[in-house]
Amino acid sequence: MSREDIPNIISILRLVLVAPIVYLLLLEHYQFALLLIVVAGLSDALDGFLAKRYDWSSQLGSFLDPLADKVLLVSCFFVCVFIGLVPAWLFIMIALRDITIALGALLYHLTVEPFNGEPPFSSKLNTAFQIIYLVMLIASQGVLSVPIDWMEYAIYAVAVTTAISGLEYVWTWGLRAWSIKVHEYNE
Repeated sequence: MSREDIPNIISILRLVLVAPIVYLLLLEHYQFALLLIVVAGLSDALDGFLAKRYDWSSQLGSFLDPLADKVLLVSCFFVCVFIGLVPAWLFIMIALRDITIALGALLYHLTVEPFNGEPPFSSKLNTAFQIIYLVMLIASQGVLSVPIDWMEYAIYAVAVTTAISGLEYVWTWGLRAWSIKVHEYNE
């Protein structure tokens, strides 16, 4: 193991945290679930910082980091819908965005060129808002007092950034694919 592997190890640990977080949420042990969600959120920031600051980026890391984020967030939102903390429409919106991006990336990869895209700022912002909303939501379950207005702002921030980032992916990569195909056709 080398220093360059540290961001990947952090992403793997974030993946490992998903099962205990889901379990704790199902048991409604919100204090412990909150602690692990905060650790997972901080680990996301840490592995990104280390990869960029020390140039410890890797092909594996470019796959592991977003995978860990998606597995954590989708699992938490799904469980929160199941236990009645999150409206189903928000989960459906998040899931449809993620499925659209994954299928679009696969289609792009198979029909245009290898997909090797850095997530846009809107996607990073969306991930941050999802983590913040989950922290606020779980904290509001008897751990801390969170004003209802803050919860409403947070849920709509997640919804808006989910829509914007999904549309940005479709627009950006759709235009790129169109441009490449037109260029190939004209040659």
